[in-house]
Amino acid sequence: MTKETPVQPQPLATDLPVPDGHGIYTFPDDLHRAHQTHNQHLAARHRTHDHRVLEVTAPHTRVPYFIEARTPAGRPVLVIEPHHDDFALSASGTFLAHPRPLTVATVFTRSRSVHPALETTYPAVDAVSELRDREGAAALAPFAARRHRLGHKDAEPPYRPYDPQMLDQITDELRRIAAAHPGAELLAPAAVTRHPDHLLVHEAAVRLGCTWFWEDLAFWATYALAGCDQQLFRTRTGATMRPELVDITDVVLDKVTVLRMHGSQMHPARKMYRPIRHAFTTAADLVDGTGRYAERFYRTEAPTC
Repeated sequence: MTKETPVQPQPLATDLPVPDGHGIYTFPDDLHRAHQTHNQHLAARHRTHDHRVLEVTAPHTRVPYFIEARTPAGRPVLVIEPHHDDFALSASGTFLAHPRPLTVATVFTRSRSVHPALETTYPAVDAVSELRDREGAAALAPFAARRHRLGHKDAEPPYRPYDPQMLDQITDELRRIAAAHPGAELLAPAAVTRHPDHLLVHEAAVRLGCTWFWEDLAFWATYALAGCDQQLFRTRTGATMRPELVDITDVVLDKVTVLRMHGSQMHPARKMYRPIRHAFTTAADLVDGTGRYAERFYRTEAPTC
């Protein structure tokens, strides 16, 4: 991927604590404290009317956070995500580090999946879907992203294979959105999870000519560190898919802010840190001295941007 040269957010100040990999694995509170200090630093800038700093509010908790706005530049990207959180979990660090014009199409926007402790607060599909829609909007605010919500209901356990007719319908809907964004590079999940929604969206994206895929982290705990699931990942991505790393070290604390938006109803908050731990694992495994955190992507052909 050719690196663009937009006006970038300032790198993390050297006096701000950035947790190391060992701390992230052993003491999640280290990341929490580092993020608090980072947020306080940005809040102080916001109070001086620094218009580069946005205030964003976690939809469920109503806690305010601060993040530096991005200035998109370069070739537009059309993101095709299964659920409202998949881009935020898996690829948001890349676009915090290298902002590009974004349009995000979310396929499955109706759900009753909410943290068990809040099932009485959000008792039905409409209530959960409205919360998750607000979480998705808050998570995408720093990117100035346009949103398309297709309105389909997500799958529920026990999971079964997706309906081929549903695949045809969703492919047609996404094709119309893609046609309205000529020249945009498509980005979609690599679909190495067992979730039928991810598998369906991946196949629809392939039909549309997508050749750039993120490593899905929605089911990080079930596949990223298990040997058998790593084999599944390698099998599904195949020998023709080339790995691509993007260093997100300088924006890792801003990614935590994005995670707090999309998962405002998660409890305890440390559950939102799993993608950061995975980012460190990726960097530690595949990067030699060029960064502590990274996001991993796959391509089926050379990039054209």
